[in-house]
Formats: sequence, structure tokens, C-alpha cells
Amino acid sequence: AELTKKTNPEQYPASKAFLDVIEESAEMQRDQAVEVEANHFANLCISPQADALIGLFLSDQVIKRIAKKNSTDALEVNKAAVLGAGIMGGGIAYQAATKGTPIIMKDIGQEQLDLGTAEAEKQLNRQLQKGRISEDKKAATLAMIEPQLNYEGFNAVDIVIEAVTENIKVKEIVLTEAEKEVREDAILASNTSTISITELAKSLQRPANFVGMHFFNPVPVMPLVEVIRGKESSAAAVSTAVALALKMGKSPIVVEDCPGFLVNRVLFPYFDAFDLLLKEGACIQKIDQVMEYFGWPMGPAYLSDVIGLDTCVHASDVLADGFPDRMKPSFKGATKVLFEANRLGQKNGKGFYKYEADESGRKRKTFDPEIKELLADHVDAADGPGSVDFSADEIRDRLMLTMCNEVARCIDEKVVSSPDEADMALIMGLGFPRFRGGALRHIDQTGLNEYVALCDCYAHLGKAYEAPQILRDMAVKGETFF
Repeated sequence: AELTKKTNPEQYPASKAFLDVIEESAEMQRDQAVEVEANHFANLCISPQADALIGLFLSDQVIKRIAKKNSTDALEVNKAAVLGAGIMGGGIAYQAATKGTPIIMKDIGQEQLDLGTAEAEKQLNRQLQKGRISEDKKAATLAMIEPQLNYEGFNAVDIVIEAVTENIKVKEIVLTEAEKEVREDAILASNTSTISITELAKSLQRPANFVGMHFFNPVPVMPLVEVIRGKESSAAAVSTAVALALKMGKSPIVVEDCPGFLVNRVLFPYFDAFDLLLKEGACIQKIDQVMEYFGWPMGPAYLSDVIGLDTCVHASDVLADGFPDRMKPSFKGATKVLFEANRLGQKNGKGFYKYEADESGRKRKTFDPEIKELLADHVDAADGPGSVDFSADEIRDRLMLTMCNEVARCIDEKVVSSPDEADMALIMGLGFPRFRGGALRHIDQTGLNEYVALCDCYAHLGKAYEAPQILRDMAVKGETFF
């Protein structure tokens, strides 16, 4: 029972097979028991979960080789800097310092500097409590982080990572200012999640030295770093960002510049499909339950609350401008409605759910009846929000088709160079269910013909649901991604 508490046997069948072997062979002789074990093992080896997990192991080796190759033109980084000392900036500073790279953490306000320093110290205290580091190591790591309010010492910095608020005007001002303070050969990187690197580069004197470096929050936990190549980014700039990410213990994947890059570009059609289901009267809690059963760590409503509905609306607007044919809805979705009602998610205690701290201080979500009232005028169903009982299959299919289709488009447009990198980016950046192997392996396991037929069933909902031509061509040729 303890084994199956942590792993759903339908997702990871080995845990149940282990118990079944014990039960079936408890009173058998050794040779009979070994045969029972061998039969269960053989069945596990040919399961789709084994295929997906073995594939992920191989893909992990592939992306490591690609990252090593992508770092061959790197400039040496002996010292770094991060601009913006909030939770993200503090996390980046911690990660660099803990892996041996001294880093300046600059902000314009002492309060933000204190927040960034506190974030780094919090992470170190966790390591200390777990016995992974000593007090001396903690002190030495903190000493490698230099919090400051000015640009003193920036002439000795090899790379600067901008991590200020997600606003193009603010970023342009900060990057332009920083460029004047560093050496001509220093690399500038922006930790933007959606803003075009090519556009940001237009404000710089040395655009070849500029690259995107998108860390995921929380930085110490999330392994992925998207390294975004703008139109003018040099090979040295890209390589240096990749090399630094590797040195920081991260898994960098190089992607081409486009709205949302890779991870956010494929995530937001999924959120759009969620909004459309809500407009048609689907139940928020049921959608979350269905997608968690599919294997996601959390459903789209809960995930939106964790990200922040303000962040979701901003990113959605960027993607709607970039891909209006399939990411610009013709209606005001629930996410925007709640954002306009100042429901921002966990950050202010109310979003799709209401959040209250339990005895341990952890935020626990509960259903908020006020949601139905807020969404009542934005739902087509006569009986209001949550009144239409969509099947689990339809909920799953509608959300996953939009995401998987966009991943296929990214492969077709060479936003990312290989299926291995695309699937690993979703595993590491979004928490895509590991036992399903990623979006492209999910398509392979569904079967290209079956998958395209499923897209055709939902094509009336909009272009995001239509099978991209690359999938139709692959289906005709009998090809797969792996």
C-alpha cells in the first residue's frame, strides 16, 4: 500500500507488479517464483510506460551531447552579474554561487536586494538543514554573491543576466544602461519568458553579444534553461549562455526566437483550450482532476494560480499577437475575467481557487463559490458555470491536442532542433508526465493516423485543434518522431 501511495499503478505499473509478484509467489518454490517474476518483468518491458521512460533516458543523453556541442564557442565566464534581485534574481545568484561562479546582484532598491539575498540564504539554509553543506560552505557561497545598488565592478563581469520585470520598455532601459557599463566583449542575456530577443536587441549597440536565457521558477528546482537565439545573436553569445547554464547545473536547450519561445508557446494553447471548455460550461475541478489523472502534477486551473493570473494574461496577449490565427480567442476567457476581478492566484490568495494557510503554513486550495457568480456572464451554458458534464476523454483530448499540435509546429519550423529536445523541454520545464515521455512520444504512442483523426474530430473548434501539415505528411508516410 505504501508503494502505491506514491505512484499510481496505472501510470507506473511496476509498483503494483512488484506487489503482485510477492502475492502470487509467496508459497511457491524458488524456480516457480522466478518464473512468475520473469513474466511480470517481461510484461513491464513491453509496456508503453517502459517505452516512454527508456526513451526519456536516451533523450537525456542526446540533449547533453547537443548542449556540449552548443558550448564549444563559449567565452570563459569567471564572474557574472544579475540585474534584478527579486525571487528570480536571488535564485539565479544562488545557483551561480553554489556552483562556483562569483556573481554581482544589482538592483535599484535596498528592499529588493534584501529580498534577493534572503532568497539565496533560504536556499542555503535548506541545504544546511538537510546536511548537504556545512556552515563554512554556506558562508563561502554567500560571500560569492555581491549585492549592490550601482554598477561598480561591472567592467570585470563576463556575462550579465537581466531579470527585471516582464515589460519590454523596462527591459530595454535596463539593458541599454548595463551595456554601457560592461566590456565590449561581455555577453548580455535576458531572462524573459515571452518578449522577443530580436526586438530587445534593437535597443543595443552590440546586438551580437545579446541572447535570451530563460530560467524557470523556482530556479534552484527547475532544471531547464531555454537559451534563445535572436536574429543577430552570435555563436559566441549562444555558446557562452549554454556553457554558463551547464556550469550552474542546468540543462540548456537552444531555441530560436519566436513569441513564447518553446515552452510558453506550447503551454498557452493548452490554457486557451481550458478557457474554451469553461466558456462551454465545463467544471473547473473536474478539468483539473482529469488532467492530474492524465499525469500532470496539477491541472490547468491550479497551474494558472501558481503561475499567477496576471502573468498568464500578459503571456497570452503576447502569444495572441504572435499567432492570431490560433491563439487569439474571440471571447473573453475565464482567466482574463478573474484577473480583472483582481484574482491573481496564490500570490494574493484567490484565483480559480481560494488559498488559505494550514497549520504548517502551506497554502491549501479550496473551491470558492464566488467563481460561479464572476463567470456567469461569460459562459454559454444555460445553467451556468460547471453545469455541462464533459467526458474525461473529451477534456483530455481537447487540452492535449492543442499543446501537442503546437509542439509539432515548433519541430516543423525548427524552433527547436530535435524531437528529443522538444520532449525534454516539456518534461523539465512544464512537468509533462514522464511516463508518457513527452508530447511527441505521446503522438507516436497514440499512432499518427489515430492522432490526426482525433484532430479532425475537434477541428471545428478552431485552427489550434487542426492537425499541422507535418503530422498529416508523417501519417501518410508511416513515419514517427522516434
